[in-house]
Amino acid sequence: MSLIQWANFPPLGDDRGSLVALEAHKTVPFEIKRVYYIFGTQSGVARGFHAHRNLKQIAVCVTGKCRMVLDDGATRKEAWLDSPTKGLIIGDLVWREMHDFSTDCVLLVLASEHYNETDYIRNYDEFLRAL
Repeated sequence: MSLIQWANFPPLGDDRGSLVALEAHKTVPFEIKRVYYIFGTQSGVARGFHAHRNLKQIAVCVTGKCRMVLDDGATRKEAWLDSPTKGLIIGDLVWREMHDFSTDCVLLVLASEHYNETDYIRNYDEFLRAL
């Protein structure tokens, strides 16, 4: 399976504007148990630097852009999130880093599980041992 996988969210709308609908098991390939968004990230600040043992996510820049780095222990790839109509699918045991946030970036994240601190792996060497 490719490390970089996209979910496409077709825009709906008319001359009044656009709308994107995110629906579990339709446009999102899992049940959504948690939604959060990151905004106001200062220039030059990077975020993430962790993996999850048992969590699937989709990250979508609803405005602005940022660069996501994904690492499965064998391959490290990057992708720009810069469209509200596509989301980056992030699976279990994938190290993620977020860089180069634009000043207007709002990064929406849909998660398959509720927040659980014990699911986080915050040390890269520990992440490699967990694979």
